[in-house]
Amino acid sequence: MSEPPSSRSTSFVSTETKITAVFIILALVSVFGSITVTDNQWIHFAVLLGVGVIIPTLINEWRN
Repeated sequence: MSEPPSSRSTSFVSTETKITAVFIILALVSVFGSITVTDNQWIHFAVLLGVGVIIPTLINEWRN
């Protein structure tokens, strides 16, 4: 006999992936915004890393 589908979503893309993708796009927009304000590459890198990696990781860990 086959098992019933799980109660989890049957979507091909997980919620964690969706959150990460949104924040990657937001990070790219933020970097382009920071380029118009300053020429400091460390700030660009910090914005990209913070918004594109650290924030979505914290959100996904908090959700679990």
